[in-house]
Amino acid sequence: MKKEAKFWRNIGDNKVQCSLCSHKCKINNNKLGICNVRKNEDGKLYTLIYGSCSSIAADPIEKKPLYHFYPGSSAFSLGTIGCNFKCLHCQNYNISTATLDDFPYIQEMTPERIVELSKQYNCSGVAYTYNEPTIWYEFTFDSARYAKKNGLYTVYVTNGYISEDPLKEISPFLDAMNVDVKAFNEDFYKKICKARLEPVLRTCLLAKELNIHLEVTYLIIPGYNDSSEEIQGFCKWVVNEIGRDTPVHFSRFHPDYKMRDVPRTPMSTMLRAYDIAKQTGVLYRYLGNVPVGDYENTYCPQCGSVCIERRGFYVNLSGLEQGKCKKCGFPLPVVL
Repeated sequence: MKKEAKFWRNIGDNKVQCSLCSHKCKINNNKLGICNVRKNEDGKLYTLIYGSCSSIAADPIEKKPLYHFYPGSSAFSLGTIGCNFKCLHCQNYNISTATLDDFPYIQEMTPERIVELSKQYNCSGVAYTYNEPTIWYEFTFDSARYAKKNGLYTVYVTNGYISEDPLKEISPFLDAMNVDVKAFNEDFYKKICKARLEPVLRTCLLAKELNIHLEVTYLIIPGYNDSSEEIQGFCKWVVNEIGRDTPVHFSRFHPDYKMRDVPRTPMSTMLRAYDIAKQTGVLYRYLGNVPVGDYENTYCPQCGSVCIERRGFYVNLSGLEQGKCKKCGFPLPVVL
């Protein structure tokens, strides 16, 4: 559905500048922004995808991944089409690269319908995921506000490229974010994602300031962002800038889209990243897309007890008592 967009200005000659994300696209008349879903029509910017859903499911919150936010709950999850990144390894490229003209399975939704479906499927909240939620900001804002009004939590699974003003505007209605920090060097972002790293880091800092629950994911790609030095630099940034108690998810790469010639991340590399995070001082580190094992569990930093046990999407909270380690009483940063 087409609707006038938020966060743009006319810069003359029927040209507009979008300020929703850090690309700050300058868009000529009858042209689209980088995301392919925001269009300049006669000097006004419109979103073409208000309420237009490509993907809908009731997912475990752990799938986002969010491990310290309502563990064991389900989130009504939805995405649209398009993206403001052009990642060569995108695992959802069938929707992130799609346009309205070539994607026939769009389902139009309303904020009210999302709340109805969330309750129908016994979901505790709503997650905007599968592709970049920022690009349909107008709809996520309206529906997140309505979801909160009806007692549901709200989540963004995002690349973190949203601008400061939109994030501040939605923050009263956005409970949690998982930000995908795709690498810890600008060259990777420029070549692989057609974007920049610095705005992503800035978003993480702002999310913390706005009291949005934050977890970060780092997809480890062999030969691209897997050096010990880069992973250590990332972990030091987490500890020094957003807090050592911020959950960090290292995710295992599998070949996809335009990087099918790159091998799956060796398990030894995943374990090395886990150890680097531990040595650097990251208190809560996890491995994703790996065989079921102890690297999904939440351990007490003080006594080492298992506070939250995970096996796939099975969650056992018996090691927690009122948000504290049941054995030693250490308080864990877990939203329950």
